[in-house]
Amino acid sequence: MTSPPLTAERRRDADRTRAEILEVARQEFARHGYAGARVDEIAARMRTTKRMIYYYFGSKERLFVAVLEGAYAEVRAVERAVDVDHLAPVEAIRTLAELTFDHHDAHREFIQLVSIENVHRAEHIRKSEVLANLGTPVLDLISRILDAGQESGVFVTEADAIDVHMMISAFCCFRVANRHTFGALFGRDMTAAEHRDRQRRMVGEMIVGYLCGRGARP
Repeated sequence: MTSPPLTAERRRDADRTRAEILEVARQEFARHGYAGARVDEIAARMRTTKRMIYYYFGSKERLFVAVLEGAYAEVRAVERAVDVDHLAPVEAIRTLAELTFDHHDAHREFIQLVSIENVHRAEHIRKSEVLANLGTPVLDLISRILDAGQESGVFVTEADAIDVHMMISAFCCFRVANRHTFGALFGRDMTAAEHRDRQRRMVGEMIVGYLCGRGARP
């Protein structure tokens, strides 16, 4: 009979192996897309076998879904770091925008994965029970901030949580996803270090300005 300590050790080994496969798979999918990524290459980089990867994930598709689940979970963890209960509405929404900016700037593979999944019309996300409700927490968070801002009178624009989330994501994703075409057309690397602080302030002030009615039509 297997002793509990041995069972726990094997569990830790399995979790560690699974995490290592996911990290290599994330790089492979981000670099080559879903269609171009090769499980054989992931196995080679892991110094393991294709059969072992399928043992943990079942198929290439399920491996890709697991990569997406992990990537989105990381974003939601960042969003949960916003302390809504102890921040004024303006500071809370600015903090959310800036933390999103920081995450997307530091995890550019996430933007690549999202772009790839849009090419596939979100067919893999739709198959994930984990991702089915993963958008709810951030919408709840934004709704709480918007409600507090409306009640205090500081937010004068009637805003929808999904629209606000889209505004933040649009700015933070665009500078990464379109940096190559934008650079070729306008001669500026949007992700260059000298632009980072200014752009980080921009996204926060853009959201705050919109919600506070700055520049609104008379």
